[in-house]
Amino acid sequence: MRVEVDRDRCEGNAICVGIDPELFELDDEDYAVVKIDPVPADHEERAEQAIAECPRAALKRRD
Repeated sequence: MRVEVDRDRCEGNAICVGIDPELFELDDEDYAVVKIDPVPADHEERAEQAIAECPRAALKRRD
């Protein structure tokens, strides 16, 4: 699986970073960045959680 960040929607709330800091980080402009692409199988559950909990729906699953 892959996760895509919609920079137009991302507000840098860092919910995703709190859920999985190994997978997500904020860049210098405070936008979420996916650090590992594709998402390793052992991070998929947390990636799905981050997608579901993003307050601006800025994360999308891409297969």
